[in-house]
Amino acid sequence: MRTFGFSELLFILEAAKWTVALSMMAFIGGAIGGLIIALSRTSHNGFARLLSGAFIQIFQGTPLLLQLFLVFFGAPILGIDVNLWVAAGAALILNSSAFLGEIWRGCIQAIPGGQWEAAHALSLPYLSRMRDVVLPQAFKIALAPTVGYMVQIIKGTSLAAIIGFVEITRAGQIINNATFQPLIVFSVVAAIYFVLCWPLSLLAARIERRQAAALSR
Repeated sequence: MRTFGFSELLFILEAAKWTVALSMMAFIGGAIGGLIIALSRTSHNGFARLLSGAFIQIFQGTPLLLQLFLVFFGAPILGIDVNLWVAAGAALILNSSAFLGEIWRGCIQAIPGGQWEAAHALSLPYLSRMRDVVLPQAFKIALAPTVGYMVQIIKGTSLAAIIGFVEITRAGQIINNATFQPLIVFSVVAAIYFVLCWPLSLLAARIERRQAAALSR
């Protein structure tokens, strides 16, 4: 039986780069999808609002683990070959799109009514109104919760271990199966997640404090 040593630690640390890569994929894809969802939720098109609302209800109302299973095991049944990267990335992107879309929808609707009325008074078309007036202001409101949600994305990647994707958690499982030292192994895994997530939590809190100070002036 092996004991936990430097090579085992290095293996888990190597897996951390795949956690970061998967998190970035989920965030970038989720940001694109989330913006589409947020704009659909705040549009004047009833069908777009209904469709985006149903999307949010489905992906917020079901576990991410189940979504991973459906993509990884369901796609081959439909004749679509997916590898671990595609399955994990697709599930996390869809899930992140739903949550970021709802966060950003709230930020867009938080813009004072006078700003909307001024944009209407200038006869700006919808795209110009959103791009030049609403979204720049909503971005400032959304920054803190968006950074905070990135922490949830990083932690959510741990569920990809269930389909065999070798990120931090899966690497920890592999090392634990070889060393039978779960306390040491998963303490290291937890520490790595903490190192990845803590700076983002601090950044989100700092942004919130700065925004609160700006509003109180």
